[in-house]
Amino acid sequence: MLIKRSPNGIDLPYSSEITPREVFEARRDFIRKMAVGSIAGTALFEMANRAAFAQNAGAQKLAANLNSAYALVEKKTAYKDATTYNNFYEFGTDKADPAVTAHTLKPRPWSVSIEGEVKKPMTLDLDSLMKLAPLEERIYRLRCVEGWSMVIPWTGYSLSNLIKKVEPTGNAKYIEFVTLEDKKQMPGLRSPVLEWPYVEGLRMDEANHPLALLTFGMYGEVLPNQNGAPVRMVLPWKYGFKSAKSIVKIRFVKDQPRTAWNIAAPSEYGFYSNVNPDVDHPRWSQATERRIGEDGLFARKRKTLMFNGYSEVASLYSGMDLKKFF
Repeated sequence: MLIKRSPNGIDLPYSSEITPREVFEARRDFIRKMAVGSIAGTALFEMANRAAFAQNAGAQKLAANLNSAYALVEKKTAYKDATTYNNFYEFGTDKADPAVTAHTLKPRPWSVSIEGEVKKPMTLDLDSLMKLAPLEERIYRLRCVEGWSMVIPWTGYSLSNLIKKVEPTGNAKYIEFVTLEDKKQMPGLRSPVLEWPYVEGLRMDEANHPLALLTFGMYGEVLPNQNGAPVRMVLPWKYGFKSAKSIVKIRFVKDQPRTAWNIAAPSEYGFYSNVNPDVDHPRWSQATERRIGEDGLFARKRKTLMFNGYSEVASLYSGMDLKKFF
């Protein structure tokens, strides 16, 4: 991989190095249309900050007890960073796009259908889904395949609670998550960057692991639109794109699901996508990461931890070649 350095020797995380070419070009075209000159990126980020806070003004609080077993003792990422620097391509390919454009998403009314290889298929409205199990606050690391990370307090409950409720059959080997596909609400769907709707998936034992969090909130409030409202997955030992947002369907299936990024670039985005410092993406190293909010662009990089530091999942992959099953 070609590493660009500034004159003083600091690695520069240019967008073209951490983003697929077609996405980078689409992003560049978008920014060019938004503004002219070097102030475009700053203006867009400031717009995102204003939009994020405006959209979540007076947001509903979510009462939840902190689960100390899953409360990472690290400095939490600032709310403004976590809500204005994120990937949600249904609302645009730039990090600041979702905070600006996601106001069009209508998180209520909302329902999620549970289908496929289950004894009790059902469709639950948002309130029923949220009441299925006691809500917990958990503080997790978030690691993006692009080489940046955050620490975020999420609110939800282990997905295993829902799995028990619907009683999977013996044919259920995987779970597939399907995101909303609505061009009126999601302007980014007009772009052919990915195959829509966005689909992600897990093996059943992964889905049943207590860390797998069906998530309804962050920072003590309901999820902001740009962060996957009103319901998403959070899988802290995997790269962020594995955590499907704005979920409308959960399917229990026999065969490994065809997932969005694996379809787009199978040689670059494996089905498992576990955080692994020893398996680089073709365009950037996974050995280190930069924590968003720490001294800006020139923050010292930290070493990436295997499974993002969640070693308790290692037994799920016993005997697997994690360089082959990446």
